[in-house]
Amino acid sequence: MDTWSAAIMLFLIMDPLGNLPVFMSVLKSIEPKRRQFILIRELLFALFILFLFLFSGQSVLNFLNVEQETVSIAGGIILFLIALKMIFPSSGNPSGLAVGEEPFLVPLAIPMIAGPSTLAALILLANQSPDRMTDWSIALAASWSISAVILMFSNVFHKILGERGLVAMERLMGMILVMIAIQMLLDGVTKYFIHAAGAL
Repeated sequence: MDTWSAAIMLFLIMDPLGNLPVFMSVLKSIEPKRRQFILIRELLFALFILFLFLFSGQSVLNFLNVEQETVSIAGGIILFLIALKMIFPSSGNPSGLAVGEEPFLVPLAIPMIAGPSTLAALILLANQSPDRMTDWSIALAASWSISAVILMFSNVFHKILGERGLVAMERLMGMILVMIAIQMLLDGVTKYFIHAAGAL
């Protein structure tokens, strides 16, 4: 996977367009000036956590003695499940905050931006090519930057796309992510059988 393919994958997993309604509902009862500050703060929190997992995830895998094929297969399954939720979203308010309550770290930074699937994808990238951490850092920074711009101008995107447009975009991203997930799963299974055959 090259740098920009990784960036696109991370952007699709972060799903800023799909998260727009949640961000708007969480922040709507907070005054506009404070809203911008909170959004910037939560985005920076998320970026720190994402980079932390990118650079320390490999150490965790080594400690747990988890092989690359296992991470690839597990990552493909997780991405596939996330993609299905994007295509067939569940109803309800995922924020879990009372009206007027100011979010701090949860739920905007975690799990809306730095969610389990994004963290798993970063660990997967670091595990597959630990010698390309600069590429993965660029990919993460690019995907986070685009997501941040979309979320900072959430009102504009919401007016342009509308509710139906946001749903359509999220489902389109879900379809693309399904294909990435299946390819990741197939790569993991192929590597597993090659590894097993080599061991014999």
